[in-house]
Amino acid sequence: MSSTLRIPSSSPRARRPTVVIVCPARPEANNGNWHTARRWSRMLQGHCRIRIVERWQGEPCDLLIALHARRSADSLLRHAQAHPAVPRLLVLTGTDLYRDLAIDTSAQASLDVADGLVVLQEEGLALLPPSARTRATVIHQSVPAQGHAPFHTRWLNVLMVGHLREEKDPGTFWRAAARLAGRHDIHWTQIGRALEPRWAEGAEAVARALPRFRWLGGLPRGQTRQHIRRADVLVNCSRMEGGALVIAEAVRSGTPVLASRMSGNLGMLGPDHAGYFPVGDDAALASLVARCRDEPGFLEALQAQGQRRATLFEPDRERALVLHCVGQWLGDLM
Repeated sequence: MSSTLRIPSSSPRARRPTVVIVCPARPEANNGNWHTARRWSRMLQGHCRIRIVERWQGEPCDLLIALHARRSADSLLRHAQAHPAVPRLLVLTGTDLYRDLAIDTSAQASLDVADGLVVLQEEGLALLPPSARTRATVIHQSVPAQGHAPFHTRWLNVLMVGHLREEKDPGTFWRAAARLAGRHDIHWTQIGRALEPRWAEGAEAVARALPRFRWLGGLPRGQTRQHIRRADVLVNCSRMEGGALVIAEAVRSGTPVLASRMSGNLGMLGPDHAGYFPVGDDAALASLVARCRDEPGFLEALQAQGQRRATLFEPDRERALVLHCVGQWLGDLM
């Protein structure tokens, strides 16, 4: 992408271009794909006519934006066959980058028919075939800043946010909590809807066994944001992650982060972040949590490291990059 951003004018035109965003998730799913689609829609309003659909069903457009290579493959391929001259932009998710592109032919086909690609953190570029990297742009997701509440003095408030599913690895969080069950000065909170009954059963069992663990289920985003702002440390245990919005929310709230050492988290927090633990290693996570409680300087250092990344997640920065990226494909229409 050019180092000079061209921000399209928002002045009235005879015909605004039409952009269709294919998002294979309903609003009630409240997941990362839906939040990305809705946020991009808001950023493009005033420049384009926007329509968000689950599947492309022949809607005319000047640009098709699709989220998720595998789940949007049918829409992308049918659009390419029907309108080969209309550009297509593919936003790649964590399951695309860290699983599907290597093994799934439909995800690979999506990559081939997309004119432009977007990854949500810089480490994602390395997961693309070399021939595809020249078509790719890095656009970090953004959130408004919120001031962090003072750290608790009597206990450490540890928070994990994310729908309960295999990719998010809630089991590592549960096992770490069990390892520190004797610590009365460490409290554990988990937010996220269980996507399968076994995850709900697991969370409920942990809450029954550990008096200082609570599972709040799925919450509205505003309430979740307040929990993040008031947490002493946020934990991300993901096995696959394209660029966790919850990490951006923590950083923009001044909340320190502990995260699994996997590519998607490295691309959000940087390679030198001090709060990494090996994927699935509950003993290492428990050790870091205890250190956050026992060494106030460590918690403050994690907070400072996050603040050095905070500008990556500013809404004005993401908006400029989205408008520039879309403007490259719409040209004079914008």
